[in-house]
Amino acid sequence: MSDRDTDQRDIEQKLPRGIWFRLFIYVVAGHLFAAFLYLLFEVGAK
Repeated sequence: MSDRDTDQRDIEQKLPRGIWFRLFIYVVAGHLFAAFLYLLFEVGAK
């Protein structure tokens, strides 16, 4: 097993699964909000 695999496992053990889930939700929500703003300005510019 490589050091990288070991490091990845150590990171996953240090941060609970709930934090990764919350981070994923925040990233998705942030992208959806950015897409909404982009659409808003595109429609408003016409």
